Amino acid sequence: MSHRRRLISLAYPVYFELLAGVTAGVINMVWVARLGGDRVAAVAVATNVENLLLGLILMAGTGTTVLVARARGADDPGGIRAAVRGGWALWALITPVVAVGGYLCREPLARLVLGGADERVLALASGYFAIALPGTAVFFATNVVDGILKGAGDTRTPMRLAFLANALILVLDPLLILGCGLGVRGAALATVTGRAVALAVGLRALRRNPGLRAARRAAPREPGAAALRRTFATGLPMSLDFVVRMAGALALVAMVARIGVGEVAAYGIATKAMYAATMAFYAVRQAAAIRTAQLLGAGRDERAAVGRQAALLSGALGLMAALLLLATAPWIMAAFGAGGEVAAAGTLCLRCLGPYLVLLSGFIALGGVFEGSGGSPALAGVTACGVALQLPLALGLSGLGLPGICLAMALSMGLQCAAVAGMHRRLGTAGQRTRTEKTPVRTR
Repeated sequence: MSHRRRLISLAYPVYFELLAGVTAGVINMVWVARLGGDRVAAVAVATNVENLLLGLILMAGTGTTVLVARARGADDPGGIRAAVRGGWALWALITPVVAVGGYLCREPLARLVLGGADERVLALASGYFAIALPGTAVFFATNVVDGILKGAGDTRTPMRLAFLANALILVLDPLLILGCGLGVRGAALATVTGRAVALAVGLRALRRNPGLRAARRAAPREPGAAALRRTFATGLPMSLDFVVRMAGALALVAMVARIGVGEVAAYGIATKAMYAATMAFYAVRQAAAIRTAQLLGAGRDERAAVGRQAALLSGALGLMAALLLLATAPWIMAAFGAGGEVAAAGTLCLRCLGPYLVLLSGFIALGGVFEGSGGSPALAGVTACGVALQLPLALGLSGLGLPGICLAMALSMGLQCAAVAGMHRRLGTAGQRTRTEKTPVRTR
C-alpha cells in the first residue's frame, strides 16, 4: 500500500504535465487553422518532427532522473551533483547538433518530411523550422530541468511549469499569429517564448530545492566526462525504446493506408483519442522508475513489489480507458468532426482497441521498474522485437480492416507483456535471494 500511495503521488502530476504538452500543440493548431489548410499541414508535420527529436533528449532527461533518484536514495549529495552535471553535459553535446544543424538544414528537412508537397507548404514548414529548431535548445533544457526535479522527488513543479508554458502560449498565439500577422512563424515563436519563461522559472526552482542546494556544496562523485558517459548509458536504452515505438507507429500508418484513405483518417483520430490513456500509463512508468531508483539507492531491492503495484494501478487505468472508449466511441468521433464512413470506421476502431490498451498499460508500467534499475537494454530489446513482429501481423490481418490492425497490435503487445512479465518474475526471485543472503545466520 505504501508503494501504491507513493506511485500515485508521483504519477498524477506527471500525467497532467504530459497532457499539457499535448495541449500546447492543440492550441497552436486551433489558431493556425484560421489561416487555411496549408498552414495546418505545415505546423502538423513540424510538430511531428519535434516529437521525434524528443527521443534524443530523453537520454539526458530520463537518465538524469534515474541517477539523481538513486543518489538521493543513498543520501549521496556528491552523487546527485555528478548526476546533474552529467545531464547538463549531455544536453550541451546534443543541443548544438539539433539546433544549429536543424536551422541550417531546415529547407531539405521540410522537403524530406513533406515529400512532393506544394512549394507554398514547403516554405511555410521551413519558416516554422527556422524558429522551432533553434528553439529546441529551450525545449531540451526544460526536459533536463524536469528530469532533475523528478529525480529529486518533485513531480509537481514540472507540472506547474507545463501549465505556465501553456498559459503563455494561449495568450501569445492569437497575438503573434493573427495580431502581428506572423502566421506559422508566430505559432513557433509563441511556443518557444512560453517554454523559455517556464525554463527560467524552472531554473529558479532548481536553486531553491533543498536537496539540490545541498548537493551543489558537495564534491562531485566523479569527473564530468565520467558523469556524461553514465548519463548517456543510463538514458540511451530508454531513448531507443521511445524512437523504436514511434517508428513502429509511423510504419503502422502506412499499413492502414493500404486499406483506404478514410481508414487512415479514422485511425488517426482514434490514436489521438488514446493519448489521454497512454499518457496515464507513462505517468505511472515514470513514477515506478523514480521509486525503484530511490529504493535501490537506499539499498532496498523492492523492484518486484513496486512492479506489482505499478502494473495493478496502470492496468486499472487501462481497463477504465477501454470501457470508456467502448461506450463513448461515437461521441469521440463526433467531437473530432468526423462523419459518414470515417466516423463509422473510427467508432469500430476505438471499440476494438480495448484489449491492446489493457495489455499496453501493464507493459509500460512494468517498464518503469527496469528503467529505474538499469534493465532498460533488455526492455528496449523486447520493444524492438514486438514492433518487428507487429508489422507483418498488421500486413497479414489488414484484410480485416481496422479490426485486423487492432488485433495485430494486441497480439504483438500480448507477447511483449509475456516477455516483460517473465523478466519481472525473475526480479522477484533475485530480490528474495538478496534478502536471504543479507539475513544473519544464527549460531548456538
